[in-house]
Amino acid sequence: MLNVAMISRWHVHAAGYAKMIQEAKDAQITCVWDEQPERGQAWAQELGVPFVADYGALLARSDVDAVLIDSPTNMHKDLMVRAAQAKKHIFTEKCMCLTTADCDEVIRAVKENGVIFTISFPQRCESRNLFIKNAIESGMLGDITLLRVRNCHDGALRGWLPDYWYDPETTGGGAMMDLGAHPMYLARWMLGAPKRIQSMFNDRTGHPVEDNSVSTIEFANKAIAISETSLVSPMTPQIFEVYGTKGVILAVDKNIRMMTEKTRDLVEGGWIVPKLPEALPHPIRQWIDSVLYGAPVRFGLEEGRQLTELMEKAYIAHREKREVEF
Repeated sequence: MLNVAMISRWHVHAAGYAKMIQEAKDAQITCVWDEQPERGQAWAQELGVPFVADYGALLARSDVDAVLIDSPTNMHKDLMVRAAQAKKHIFTEKCMCLTTADCDEVIRAVKENGVIFTISFPQRCESRNLFIKNAIESGMLGDITLLRVRNCHDGALRGWLPDYWYDPETTGGGAMMDLGAHPMYLARWMLGAPKRIQSMFNDRTGHPVEDNSVSTIEFANKAIAISETSLVSPMTPQIFEVYGTKGVILAVDKNIRMMTEKTRDLVEGGWIVPKLPEALPHPIRQWIDSVLYGAPVRFGLEEGRQLTELMEKAYIAHREKREVEF
């Protein structure tokens, strides 16, 4: 049984993660900590577990094997380093940290103390994206020239995100730092090492961080990725496009079609609807399996740092209005 402490209800995914732990047969929530004690006490009461006001005291508890971190992003480094030093396994919401320097401190602490670290990359678990990754790696699309991912919602436009979501000090950024993490880590996973990046961010709803943003990235293999995200885009499907020298994949939400040099000769029009592989378990489930049963960590320290590196450079490009190299 994995005994998990919930660390903050700041993130909008915290309640959903808690539910996943509660529904697991081999994990349970044993206590709660929150940087806002009133919020933490209310959540602990809701979950039926103790609230522990002192983080150090929580890490010293014998009924805490692991921490699930949903705190403000600027608190991640300290919380994770201290957890690792206390020999507690770590699951964190993205992004890992606000800077690669902070990521490196976490990496050292995790490796020195031999704990399991997993970051939440749920879109790397989806059938559609697993198929696209395999299609790229198999060469059926030829050399990839362009990849475009659009991931949006209307949280800022409709006002359903909490006000603190727009605090640049705690979040480190707006739409790109949050929702844009998914296109960023997908592009890095699909295309490899980045070479240079440009960004165009703006704000339409009067907040101190951006709510509408695009970054373009050139990779070492000369593929270009367009990472689009927005908090002011209602009724927008999730879009994934991949263009190669021998084929193309177009996906809108769960609808996916593909054309390659081979399919043009097999079917009229050339377009096929491919059979998708089975989805992977949610990152929470994967984390539990890694800690308890030694399952491989798919989204770990290296992947977390890679995402932060993309974000760090993307925001430098935006602030300084220039192209930034890796």
